[in-house]
Amino acid sequence: MQRDEIWRVATLNIWNRQGPWTQRLPMLREWIRTIDADVIGLQEVLGMPGLPSQAAELVDGLGWHVYDAPAWHVGGGLTFGNAIVSRHALADTRTLPLPSPPGLDTRTAAFARVDAPHGPMPVFVTHLTFQQHLASARVQQVKALVAHVHELCPIDGPPPVLLGDFNADPDSDEMRFLRGVGVLDGASVYFADCWQATRGALDAGYTYDRQNAFALRSHEPSRRIDYCYVRPGSHLRGEPIASELALVEPRDGVWASDHYGVVADIIAAKRSHDPW
Repeated sequence: MQRDEIWRVATLNIWNRQGPWTQRLPMLREWIRTIDADVIGLQEVLGMPGLPSQAAELVDGLGWHVYDAPAWHVGGGLTFGNAIVSRHALADTRTLPLPSPPGLDTRTAAFARVDAPHGPMPVFVTHLTFQQHLASARVQQVKALVAHVHELCPIDGPPPVLLGDFNADPDSDEMRFLRGVGVLDGASVYFADCWQATRGALDAGYTYDRQNAFALRSHEPSRRIDYCYVRPGSHLRGEPIASELALVEPRDGVWASDHYGVVADIIAAKRSHDPW
């Protein structure tokens, strides 16, 4: 297929400014500049009063478009949240609320329609509650996210894409629900997990990996918790055809983040069911 018939999407938790940020920043910029993505979803993006957000800092000089969607107002004007960055124009941008447990950092989803070839591409970027014992919170957040998709993306429109750090393993209730193999409160949906659809369920695809020294510091098991999802649409649009991990190798002992990125190619062009 031609490149303009494909949406190339990516997601990365950038680990805010932790670790050696001055060394990590050029690695992240180089990755963004070279992967030829239509859109990238970023998580753990910091915003500081009077300064560009980390998302704007990452794409400075590239001519890319940025939408920041704070999730948690930490205090003193500091925010923590998600961002959408794209070489294409962004329209209908919104910050969508997600339910959050009392007393913990709040969560949202960023939304935009990306003016890509065969677009506009509806994109949601989120970062769910991280505490492993709070699967019940993530279930409620996923249900709210799906409700936002239902409201903003009619089934006969362009296939919506969900990007983010879901802090949930593939066999969790919340991820099984998104993949259409689990039911929550009598409801079901279907989004293709781009990794599983193109690499198979046996490819672990760890995105938070103990091989990464920055991830190892948490002493948690290696896990696949970062995802690219797409809800397939009419005319065979929205089929995932490739996926890969990104930023898996250190440079001079420094990783770009404590997470690895995920990059996925999705069919954007309309096709016929009849190949003849």
